[in-house]
Amino acid sequence: MTNPLQANLADMFGQSMAVLTRPSPATFELFERRGGTRQAFVYVLLAALVSAVIAALFAPFHQGVTVIGQFITRLILIPVQFGIFTGLVYLIGRSLFRGTGSYPEVAYTFALFYVPLSIVGTVLGIIPILGWIVGILIAALMIFFGYLAVQSSMNLRDTVSAAVTLVLSGVAYWVVGALLLALVLAPFVR
Repeated sequence: MTNPLQANLADMFGQSMAVLTRPSPATFELFERRGGTRQAFVYVLLAALVSAVIAALFAPFHQGVTVIGQFITRLILIPVQFGIFTGLVYLIGRSLFRGTGSYPEVAYTFALFYVPLSIVGTVLGIIPILGWIVGILIAALMIFFGYLAVQSSMNLRDTVSAAVTLVLSGVAYWVVGALLLALVLAPFVR
């Protein structure tokens, strides 16, 4: 048996396949304590690396982007965005709906579906025409699995509480992103 909080990439890949092929809060419950924040971010870094490599390889075909810029940006932004979103899920689920989960459970549970789906989306997204269809499908799957993960990791069995937690987290994520972007761009706008 895998020691809790010691899951390696092979363990996480197997757990990902289980939650993707048997989607339910109960399946997520089986794995939510087998890893923690560190394992979640190592796993997310794998998705970021795949995205960074593919973005860097295709950068020469796009105007206004560089190979190094694409690589570094993806490698940094993907884990940061994941951390912000899962942090919002934890804070909203805990404060508004009295969810009893911990942040490590939220991060690890979300990583189990986020990593394989984002890798598939990145790889298939490079195919012309198919890319936007895959993007829509991956987004829908992220929402579906996110809903199940909120139920499991925050122990919110009420469907409305879980759905509202996910929606509010999404809205707050976009607001935080817009504020950060405004702060970054503020010196250049004057």
